[in-house]
Amino acid sequence: MFPGGMNNMMKQVQKLQKQLLETQERIAEMTVEASAGGGAVKVVVSGRKELKSIAIAPEVVDPNDVEMLQDLIVAAVNEGMKKAEEMAEAEMKKLLPGGMPKIPGLFG
Repeated sequence: MFPGGMNNMMKQVQKLQKQLLETQERIAEMTVEASAGGGAVKVVVSGRKELKSIAIAPEVVDPNDVEMLQDLIVAAVNEGMKKAEEMAEAEMKKLLPGGMPKIPGLFG
């Protein structure tokens, strides 16, 4: 039924599970930087998609145009989240380059 037997398959699954957990921990520690407005607003986002820091250039703080600053912050955060997602996906693909393994008899 399974090449190498059920015991071998379970060892492979356990190894994959350990690698998956290690990859998830590594991703959580990684960060990406994104910016908007030509660098006027910069953010750092973790692999867990947590906003770690934000830096705003003083020259874009205009009390008469708060909406522009808000838009720049939203754009930078959204770009940071997108980059964090892409980074996490790239790391997971290193673990499973061909996608999830096909296990005969499982899911069809």
